[in-house]
Amino acid sequence: MGKKRKQGEADVVDNSKKDESAPERPKRTLLGWKDKFEEKESNYSPVFRNKEKVLVTCSRRINYRYRHLMLNVISLLPHCKRDNKVESKESKGGTLNELVELQSCSSCLFFECRKQKDLYLWMAKCSNGPSVKFLVNAVHTMEELKLTGNHLKGSRPILTFSTNFDKDPHWKLLKELIMQIFGTPKDHRKAKPFHDHVFVFSIVDEHIWFRNYQISVPHNQADKVDRGGLDKMTLVEVGPRFCLNPIKIFGGSFGGPTLYENPFYVSPNQIRALEKKQKAGKFAKKVKAKTRRKVHELANQLERDEFADLWKE
Repeated sequence: MGKKRKQGEADVVDNSKKDESAPERPKRTLLGWKDKFEEKESNYSPVFRNKEKVLVTCSRRINYRYRHLMLNVISLLPHCKRDNKVESKESKGGTLNELVELQSCSSCLFFECRKQKDLYLWMAKCSNGPSVKFLVNAVHTMEELKLTGNHLKGSRPILTFSTNFDKDPHWKLLKELIMQIFGTPKDHRKAKPFHDHVFVFSIVDEHIWFRNYQISVPHNQADKVDRGGLDKMTLVEVGPRFCLNPIKIFGGSFGGPTLYENPFYVSPNQIRALEKKQKAGKFAKKVKAKTRRKVHELANQLERDEFADLWKE
C-alpha cells in the first residue's frame, strides 16, 4: 500500500482540477449577475438616440375644418400620439402636462378653437418649456385642395427653412422647436427609412407659411436618375396649407415668463370690431343723407303750378 497524501496536498490538487475544468460561477447581485452587468457597462456607448414623441390633441367645440387639419397633421407625423379633447380653460396647461407625462411624450401640439372661428396652435416642450402660441390663418386641408401629390405614409420628411430664420433670436428658437417636433426620429418603429417628401417653412410678412411637397423621381429605365442628379427630380404639392402668426413665446410649458411678444399682432376680435364699425359707419352715412335731403326739400319748396288743376274735373 502506498503512503497517504497529506490533507493540504490533496486540497491543492482538487482546486487546480476545478480551475481547469469549469470557470467560476458568477456572483449574483441586486442588478443581476455581476459579470453580465460589467459587460453591459463596458459595451455602453454615449450615442444620442432621438426618442421624440409628440402628443396631438384639440379643444372641445372645434370646427370641422380645423379638426380635419389636425387629422392631416397627425397623418404626417408617425411619431405622434392622439388623445381626447381637452377643455379650453385657464388650467389647460396643467392638464396637458399631465397628459403628456402619462403618454410618455416630450412635446405637445394643442389646437385650440375659440368662438368656432379662431384657431390657435400651441407648440410646447413638456414639462420645462419653452412654448409658443400661434394664430392659424389661411387653412386649406388635403380634402379641400385635392392635389396630385402623394407620398408614402410614415416616411421621414426633409425639413427646409428660409434664410430669415437665422436673422433674429426668436426665429432661431422657433426653428429649433419646429425641427424637434416635426422631425421624425430615425429608428422610430412606425417610421419608414425613406425621404420622399419635404416640409417647407418660410417667413413672409412676419408669418410662417407651411407647405408639403412630394419628391417625384422618374422610374423609367431610360430616365433613371444618377446619384446626386437633381435635374430630373420635381416637387409636387401634397398639402395641407396653413399660416402661423406667432403671438407669444413663453419660458415654461403652456405659460411662464414671456420671452417674446409680437408687436405686429392684431387679435381677430379687434379686426371684427373694426369691420363692424365700418359697416355701422355706412348705415350712419345713409341716415345722414336722408335727413339732409329732407332739410333741403323743406328749405327749397317748389312754387305751385298754375296749370296743375286745369284738366282736373
